[in-house]
Amino acid sequence: MLTGRKYRLKLTPDQEAMCEEFGNICRSVWNTGLEQRREYRRRGAWMNYIPQAAELAEAKREHEWLRAAPGHCLQQVLRDLDKACRTHGTFKVRWRIKSRWSPSFRFPDPKKIKVERMNHKWGRVRLPKLGWAIFRWTRHLGGEFRSATVSRKGAHWYVSFLVEDGILTPEHHAGTPVGVDRGIAVAATASTGHFHDRAFATVGERARLRHLQQRVSRTRKGSANRRKTVAAINRIMCRVTDRRADFAARTANRLTTRHSVVVLEDLRTRNMTASARGSKEQPGRGVRQKAGLNRAILDKGWHRIELAIRNAARYTGTEVVLVNPAYTSQTCHRCKHVDSKSRESQAVFVCTACGHRAHADVNAAKNILSAAGHAVPACGDLGVARSVKQEPVAPRGVPRQLALPLAGISVP
Repeated sequence: MLTGRKYRLKLTPDQEAMCEEFGNICRSVWNTGLEQRREYRRRGAWMNYIPQAAELAEAKREHEWLRAAPGHCLQQVLRDLDKACRTHGTFKVRWRIKSRWSPSFRFPDPKKIKVERMNHKWGRVRLPKLGWAIFRWTRHLGGEFRSATVSRKGAHWYVSFLVEDGILTPEHHAGTPVGVDRGIAVAATASTGHFHDRAFATVGERARLRHLQQRVSRTRKGSANRRKTVAAINRIMCRVTDRRADFAARTANRLTTRHSVVVLEDLRTRNMTASARGSKEQPGRGVRQKAGLNRAILDKGWHRIELAIRNAARYTGTEVVLVNPAYTSQTCHRCKHVDSKSRESQAVFVCTACGHRAHADVNAAKNILSAAGHAVPACGDLGVARSVKQEPVAPRGVPRQLALPLAGISVP
């Protein structure tokens, strides 16, 4: 199957400048192509990859700065844009803003890429127009690479190889099914009573980050002090995102290696974290409270955990199932009585009908597992801390206990 291998590059100053230039050119091609597609859609027409690629070739003859970047990298940008527009819609694809988008570009032709190992710690890769670039050899490629992507994260550049490792998804898994409830106080709670959580930023980092954010608000846009402050913020956030990615990978590995079926709530994280600011005519209510909830949801990395589980399931044969999230935290697992008053506190769930007492997260995880059609014992609840989660409203015409199998995952 296809997998990724990411390594940290050790570029020369000239190579760093070239990578920055290539990224800016690719960003300009993306934004120009997106604007052209939107203009065509406003007229009722449609623009796709083939005519845009032809126009790109003509533009390269007229504009010398376009010829600085490798041609197949620019063509790959148009392919990615075409795929994004077809998947999400032309007017929902985002612009690549320089202040918010990290430079990246892809080399799709493996014949133009060559990888060599220099010694135990270092390797090198030859890329078009960049030449030989040294990278830290932290793991073997493990197969034939299909493409290479160069990207910047913080102050460092990385190269990612898309590798065919030759591993097949197992047909059977000997584990048991499990339901997983994602929350704010605890990132992931399993129906077995296990809690998966960790802090991604230390107390000192949070205080330092708050101080730097205040400093940014007092600096002038485009000034050197502002660039230095933003770079310091990025260094802290890079450490936080790396810890979050490591936590998601570890949690996914534990769940997929032990369980044959992982049941998750079908949460629309982007919609759930939308701003409540509203408009001038109709200002929103509880904007500050909603902003705090959005930060808490994004900090726990709900979507990243789901992606990590789906990726790890390819190697274990685990089935990933999504179910309707409505009322999973308000339903008693024992008697199926639904009442919001059953949640006495952040961690305690006491059914108002039968008196069943359990940890609120574990009770919700068991309801999630039951929604997928799997039996689960009603005993063995634990209680340490629970999560505060906003209950989404069930769509019209959708049953309350609807199980949706995830496409692309093999069923054991």
